[in-house]
Formats: sequence, structure tokens, C-alpha cells
Amino acid sequence: MAPARPSKILIAGAGIAGLTATLAFAARGFSVQLFERSAQLREVGAGLQLSPNATRILGRLGVLGHLEGFAVRPPAIVLRSAKDLRELARVPLGDAAEKRWGAPYLVVHRADLQGALLAAANRRGRISLAIGSVVGDFQSTRSGATTVTVEADGVKRTHEGALLVGADGVWSTLLNAVSPGSPTRSAKLVAWRRTINADNPLIHNLFTDLTVNAFLHPGFHLVAYPLRGGSEFNLVAFTPGRVAGKDWQVAIDPAPLRNMLGRTASRLAALAEDAGAWTAWPIHTADHRQSWSRDGLVLIGDAAHAMTPFAAQGAAMAIEDADTLASAFSSGSSPSVSLAAWEKSRHERIEKVVRRGAFNRFVWHAAGPVAWARDIVLAARPAESLAADMDWLYGHDAGSLE
Repeated sequence: MAPARPSKILIAGAGIAGLTATLAFAARGFSVQLFERSAQLREVGAGLQLSPNATRILGRLGVLGHLEGFAVRPPAIVLRSAKDLRELARVPLGDAAEKRWGAPYLVVHRADLQGALLAAANRRGRISLAIGSVVGDFQSTRSGATTVTVEADGVKRTHEGALLVGADGVWSTLLNAVSPGSPTRSAKLVAWRRTINADNPLIHNLFTDLTVNAFLHPGFHLVAYPLRGGSEFNLVAFTPGRVAGKDWQVAIDPAPLRNMLGRTASRLAALAEDAGAWTAWPIHTADHRQSWSRDGLVLIGDAAHAMTPFAAQGAAMAIEDADTLASAFSSGSSPSVSLAAWEKSRHERIEKVVRRGAFNRFVWHAAGPVAWARDIVLAARPAESLAADMDWLYGHDAGSLE
């Protein structure tokens, strides 16, 4: 008789994708060993948007309760002209979003989401977390298991599981094992980020409520939304450019940001007066059409399909990946069949999201007659119609725990 496959899942990376996968597999009866290469857990970044397709999964996994007091339910997404701040379009959120799509639309600090995921994990058994642990070589055994070499404190140990999940981010060390010679590449964009206290006059001059605001300008846009119960605002601006190296929060000359904001309305341009408070982040993407699995290893999140942020779906797609992978792997079908079906489905979904992001970038950065036509079309469309455009994305239900 062939030996039974182990019921343990091995996961590399304790970011949003890895922690969600940990919860999703544990909820389906697996034990989970989670490895994080950093010596301490920290979620880089500032704010992120969690649309209903993500929050319904987090709700099922017991995470949303841990976000109370941190996450904000914005009443709307508002598109504005960066030149004069006039409103171009409004997509209702808040109660309307929950009624339409069956789950809330939230904005939250990345660190708060990571904390909520960890809190939910700590309430479950059968989960082990090892920090300062670097996943190295792996191979499949004849029994269908996966063995992994993990180094911690200079000592290498071998671990065995039913599956290795690569959730180690945009600069994944496991990506080359699945798709050799397919590294992530620069999107030739820089994201400038900062958080600012809500009582700062710069914020009072721009925002009167807790909406998500996107300020559009040819070749540039800035997004702002509240965090931590509305006590802070997250600002992120996108300019053309490159950031050298493989690191976040790079210190570079803020002149491109100053120049772009200098072309906007005075109240928006004032955000560049202390340009040194902004941090530059490189935007990198992965070829979402490549394979994400091989010999007992599956990539999820940015490790599989890092994308530009113009659809605000990076975190949501990682959350969807994690939950649908756990569901597929526990379906009772053979691993090869279930993983192939999962990957096919996810490729189709990711392709649609990437196309939406490319469309948003074109529309938001439009200039001249195209921008003029965009503004007329947006003004003519009712809020209900704009919300309906997002039904395929926000209304998507990846499944259940049953």
C-alpha cells in the first residue's frame, strides 16, 4: 500500500498572501507550517483597499472582527480633476456596497491587516510560524509529498508536506523554480507614499469626509483615503520613472513628484511642500500568463502575478488566490487535477483584472481630447451604472468553506 500523503501544508512568506493561505488551509483541516525569511514580521507599505470580493473571504476566515477600529468603510470612491479638484464621477460604497456586493468595501493599513490575520491564526490550532527561516531546495517524493530544505540560524533542516505554497512576494526566490528566466520587471513607474494625520491642515484643505479620492492628471494620478479609524490619511501618487535595486522605501530625489504636483490645483500642490516626507516605491510586475505551479510547488499573490495598482486589486487577488487554492486542494480530486483546474480558473480571473488595470491607467492618465471626452462620459453616467461596471469584480464569490 502506498503511504498516505501528509496533511501538512508548507508556506513560504508571511505577508498577506501567506497568512491568508495559512488560515484558509487550516480552516479546511490541514496543519500548516509557515516560514518567513525576515527576522521579525513587518508588513511594508501603508494603506490598501479591500473590495468586497476580498472582505467576504476575510469574513469567512474570521478576520474582519480583528479589524474593527482600524479599517474604515468609505462612503464612496470619487474621481476628481487634479487641475481644479472638481468631481468627475462618484461610485457609492458604504451601505450601498454591502447591499450590492454582499460584503463591505474597506480601506486599511497593511500592518493592521497583517495583525488581524495573525490574530485570527493565533485563535486556530495546527498552525506553526517560523521567522528567520529561508526556504531553499524542494523536491517531490514518490508518495506525492514535497520535501523542503529550510535554513534558520545557520542550520538546515528538511520539512515534508503535501504542498509548498510560494507566497514570498514580488521578488520571489521560488519564481525561478517554476518559470526559469522569468523574473519580475519594472513597470517604469514609481509610487510615492506617505501617511499624514487627519488633523493636518493639508488634509483639512482637501477632504471633508472619509471618501476614497483619486485625482486625475495627464500621465499622473494621486489616490487618498483614510486609515486607522480616520485618524490618518494614506496618500499615494504615481509618476513615470524607475527605482534601482530590490528594496522598498527607497530614498531618491523627490523632484519628479514635486514637478507633477506643481501642475495641479494649489491645495493639492501643497502636499509637495514637505516632499521629503514621501517615500518612493518601485512598481514591478510579473508575467501573469506564465505557469504558477510545478512538482508540488504553487505560487500565489505577487510571487505569481505582481501587477500594477491601477485596479486596486493586488491584495484582493492574493486573498482570492489563497482561499481558492485551499478549496481546490481539499476538494478530494487528485492534486494534479485540482491544481490544474485551479490555475486555469485563476489565470482567467487575473487576466481580466490586469486588463481592467490597464484600462484605468489609460483613462486616468488621459490628456487632450481623450481627457475631455472622458470627463463628458463620466458626467453623463449615473452612479448606479458606474457601480454595475464593478459587479464582475467586487461581486465575485470565490466559494465557501463547505
